[in-house]
Amino acid sequence: MDKVFDFRGVSFAYPGREPSLRDATFDVGEGERLAVLGANGSGKSTLLHLMDGLYFAQSGEVRAFGQRLTPEAVERPPFGPLFRKRAGFLFQNSDAQLFCPSVEEELAFGPLQMGWKEEEILRRVGDTLGLLGIAHLRDRPPHGLSSGEKKKVALASLLILSPVVLLLDEPTAGLDPRSQGMLLELLDDLHGRGGLTLVTATHDLELLPHIADRVLVLGEDHRIAADLPTERALGDTDLLLSVNLIHAHRHRHGAMVHSHPHQHTRTHDHAHGEGKDHLH
Repeated sequence: MDKVFDFRGVSFAYPGREPSLRDATFDVGEGERLAVLGANGSGKSTLLHLMDGLYFAQSGEVRAFGQRLTPEAVERPPFGPLFRKRAGFLFQNSDAQLFCPSVEEELAFGPLQMGWKEEEILRRVGDTLGLLGIAHLRDRPPHGLSSGEKKKVALASLLILSPVVLLLDEPTAGLDPRSQGMLLELLDDLHGRGGLTLVTATHDLELLPHIADRVLVLGEDHRIAADLPTERALGDTDLLLSVNLIHAHRHRHGAMVHSHPHQHTRTHDHAHGEGKDHLH
């Protein structure tokens, strides 16, 4: 399996602050589904930004597709434009990603920067809108869309370039349960049909079985605490407690007080008979 990303002893700190990532060493293979799991502030987003060449290692080395990621490398052809085409980044907040007057122009922006011909752009815009089921939004301004629609448009603006890796920062944040389900089904389909490499930053344990076969766990010390198959990571209560992804609640049973580990979970609405909703 070829390596898509290779991190060796990578650390990064924002100006005037303690490191957000410390001495990270791991790799991501072609076609893998990897989740970067950690509590808020553990360095998940920073790690994804380092993969996408938005930030650069201050110590250690990051390689993408065999090439060292440096500011110079991502600006110079042929590697720079090819890297931007092959790796797509889906921001947690879609408003940070969408800036064009219409959905059609949003999808066309990347291909225009790549110098594609107009006929090819129009064809690919239509195909990509159809793939995500948003052809009816073609002429709409992105800022007027719902959160779920914005997320689909942002994803479409990446998929039109046929990336081989998607970097997803909390992809279901702000989405209602139906939109979450549709997005997860789409990502699963894209991975299954196209062999996309998916790297997803999340703190949501319920999401893991749907998006990842392997989990990179970040501790609150901004170091990699574990690198495990998803099933093993979810079953390691001590690990999840140590990185603040679950916590122990105290319970009283008569005179006896004891604690159980609990995770913060999302609620899901399911209709049961006569339009009633139940929370699970």
